[in-house]
Amino acid sequence: MRKLIKSFGWAINGLRTVWQEEVNFRIEVAVALAVIGGGLYLQFSKLEWAFIIISICSVLSAEMVNTAVEDLCNKVEPNTDPIIGKIKDMMGGVVLIVCVTSVIIGVMVFTNHL
Repeated sequence: MRKLIKSFGWAINGLRTVWQEEVNFRIEVAVALAVIGGGLYLQFSKLEWAFIIISICSVLSAEMVNTAVEDLCNKVEPNTDPIIGKIKDMMGGVVLIVCVTSVIIGVMVFTNHL
């Protein structure tokens, strides 16, 4: 049980770190809160909430993985390196794909109510 509690503490530390260090993460959280507010106002169905929650969690998770990979790359190779640059660009692409997909899902859900 003690180990489980420590694991939660480390996870909260990770969330706190990404919140403090990543402007994009804070923007994505603000957008997520706005979407949740809109969903509450429009009274989304359970299925619509499932799509919205999966989308929000996907965006925030992708941003955290991107941040972790970038930090690891910077630790491994602090100087400019074409391979490290390629890795960082691909991770940015992952976040972009998840965000665009989430926007499409959001538009589909919201236009169903508007």
